[in-house]
Amino acid sequence: MMRALSSLALAVLATALCGAAFAQDFPKRAVTIVVPFAAGGGGDILARMAVPRLEAKWGVPVVVENKPGAGGNIGAVAVARAAPDGYTLLLAGSPQFAVNVTLFKALPYDPVKDFIPLAMAAATPFVLVVNPDVPVKTVGEFVAYAKAQPQPLSYATAGFGVPHHLYMELLKSMTGLNMTPVPYRGSAPALSDVVAGHVPAMFVDLGPGLGQMQAGAVRVLGSSMAKKLDALPDAPPVNDTLPGFDVASWQMYAVPAGTPRDIVAKLNADLRSVLELPEMKEQVSKSGMLPLESGSIEHLQAFMKAEIERWSDVVRKAGIEGSQ
Repeated sequence: MMRALSSLALAVLATALCGAAFAQDFPKRAVTIVVPFAAGGGGDILARMAVPRLEAKWGVPVVVENKPGAGGNIGAVAVARAAPDGYTLLLAGSPQFAVNVTLFKALPYDPVKDFIPLAMAAATPFVLVVNPDVPVKTVGEFVAYAKAQPQPLSYATAGFGVPHHLYMELLKSMTGLNMTPVPYRGSAPALSDVVAGHVPAMFVDLGPGLGQMQAGAVRVLGSSMAKKLDALPDAPPVNDTLPGFDVASWQMYAVPAGTPRDIVAKLNADLRSVLELPEMKEQVSKSGMLPLESGSIEHLQAFMKAEIERWSDVVRKAGIEGSQ
């Protein structure tokens, strides 16, 4: 019995040492980062920021592959079905890892079961803005004004189930507002119609909207995150008026489930070291996004589950469950 136990212990130790050596030697060839959207978007920009720094650390090429379509699901499925060897990463956001679970009738992947989160890349804050002719200057005044209208106010979105839409739906559920979404093909055309006065309000992502905000083409009422934004120091968080309103569109690196633990640990450490570089944080901030602390893999898994639950509730209250 003792001899058998000793042999088993040696086998376990040998496996662990072999795994550690494998991780130390990883990667040996090119690593691919799949972005489930077209080139030029926030996730694509984030991935390409990290590429030269990861190549310097690993000594191998790092390739960004854009796989757009189906609300980001095509790219997510491609990575979920990829070999779990650490050579294919997914950089996706809160829609793919949280919102789509409830928004889609039959999601072809499970964010919790099919992926292992590695590191938070960044968050994109949104800002509640109105056309300057709307006679309000605060979130509280906006809520009172909207409730006083004989017909529901409309608001612009960049589509259904996207942050522009869901953040206003969250505001509605927290205040009892009745408002009507008007979908557009992206932030830019939606914001243009708010500037022109065709639609009175919207939640717009900071990057596309900052110029119009600074120029006074729209009036800023509040930011979606509980912390103040350096780019808009005079914009109070919506959370100041509605405690608990603290949202942003986040981006996270992940690998397929089944990737060896030692490889996961190395990827987690290497990605975090790159994302925490001062020059990387500065570049992220200048692009209209906010750097985020990653925490442990266990923390990221718990965060993902909490976000799925949170946005499932918002999607259901908005009446768009299974609409895609």
